[in-house]
Amino acid sequence: MPKEVVVDALGEACPVPLIKTQKAMKTLEIGDVLILKIDHSCAMKNVPEWARKVGHNVELEEIGDCEWEVIIEKVVA
Repeated sequence: MPKEVVVDALGEACPVPLIKTQKAMKTLEIGDVLILKIDHSCAMKNVPEWARKVGHNVELEEIGDCEWEVIIEKVVA
């Protein structure tokens, strides 16, 4: 059963959301999902770009005024 991990990076500026994401992804198994909560537009670009480059599935959802969730499914070790 895949697990879901939420990482709260609200109020954090780059590169903190990316660093938190990279750390959390190392603890996940293939098939697990990480949900990163952000409110910094720089992270909205950096994090999905990094995750796609590494090979993960990525979705971006706006959840509020200037708040987003980056949903990353781990597909590579």
